[in-house]
Amino acid sequence: MDVRRRLGILAGGGTLPREIADSAVRRGMPVTIVAIDSEADRDFGPHAVTRVNWGQLGGMIRAFKAARVTDLVIVGRVTRPEIGIMRPDWGFFRHLPRVLRIVASGGDDGVLRHVVRFFEGQGIRVVGPDMAAPELVIGEGAMGAARATPADQTDIQQGMALIRALGAYDIGQSVVVAEGRIEAIEGVEGTDRMLARAAARRADPSHDLARKGGILVKRSKPGQDLRVDMPAIGPATVTGAKDAGLTGIAVEANTVIAAERARTLRDADAAQMFVQGVKDEDLGAAQRRFNPRLVAMSFRRANRVKPAEHATLDAIKALSVVDALARFSVGRAAVVVRNHVLAVETGEGAEATLQRASGLRQWASITRRRRGAAALRDMQDLTPDVVTAVADAGYAGIAVGGALYAADATREAAIAAAQERGLFVLLRQNAERSGG
Repeated sequence: MDVRRRLGILAGGGTLPREIADSAVRRGMPVTIVAIDSEADRDFGPHAVTRVNWGQLGGMIRAFKAARVTDLVIVGRVTRPEIGIMRPDWGFFRHLPRVLRIVASGGDDGVLRHVVRFFEGQGIRVVGPDMAAPELVIGEGAMGAARATPADQTDIQQGMALIRALGAYDIGQSVVVAEGRIEAIEGVEGTDRMLARAAARRADPSHDLARKGGILVKRSKPGQDLRVDMPAIGPATVTGAKDAGLTGIAVEANTVIAAERARTLRDADAAQMFVQGVKDEDLGAAQRRFNPRLVAMSFRRANRVKPAEHATLDAIKALSVVDALARFSVGRAAVVVRNHVLAVETGEGAEATLQRASGLRQWASITRRRRGAAALRDMQDLTPDVVTAVADAGYAGIAVGGALYAADATREAAIAAAQERGLFVLLRQNAERSGG
């Protein structure tokens, strides 16, 4: 070990920050922990902790520089903070232009890339949890007593393929797959809430879903910066998968870490659930991050409300996500706000997806203007109830792609309702109106 290296940990919630600190100390590396108030756990054992508010950038930097930190791990569960709840210090205002660029960068990948640049601009190297505590990484093969079956392997590769397809749009670290059917895709809510949603849908007799069986597949998004956003599982993942009736958890080998590894495996064995590291069988070509400004997609307005440029870009991204999901037989709707994909439809219908998305949010907003767009695959989902859901959620409008349609009373009522609520309705040019 290089004794000149000193590890800093910027800690969010969960046990991983403490586990990484323990691992580094065992190897003789000095550790300094800065914990985010309202996010980080209270117990860091013998490790000294400096606690700061989200807005106290100066306090974070001073603590790390005073300890002569050379390497920094940013790890732990966090919520997306609102500007209004921050208690900024002078360092926040000093770096305000960069903070605003971070907030406006769009999607988790964009935000985190800017965070890395910020700390490395302070002379601190950002490293991944795998470098700080390599024993936490899940390798290839089964971790516990249970093993995936050949049928499971088919579902696993289906899940891997879906996450790969969505990687460019910065969404979908986890999916639930059962007998080839995609039952849930993780949006900004995180894996635990996605699993709870899958469990609730399976328990609802009105849904034609499997009541048991199926796999949670979790992997890195292609192009994801694993230094600051390495996927993780833990005991809560096992509990959520068990509650949803799943039979296994498959993760991409060497890119996912296990929190509380011994307890995770003990709980999985007790539930007769496999936990397995799997290689992606089809890595394919590297994906570029999706940029809606580079996409040639034309629209015409169905009403008189004109969208702002940022809303049109969100509409392009939302429809592109819907297009990418078509071959997986899901994705009738998607919601994008400020370039963040909040939610995608996975069989529950457009209205239910919009209602779910209304309870989710992107990184801190500095404006109260209507932002974002809902995309619908085709006109059959454009109803007055969908328009109400979009308006109540505070989005700017709706974009529709897909097949030709004939004017009918439901669609005309929806377009009129959108006009009344101040929402734009954009029709992709291959979805022109006919009749009436």
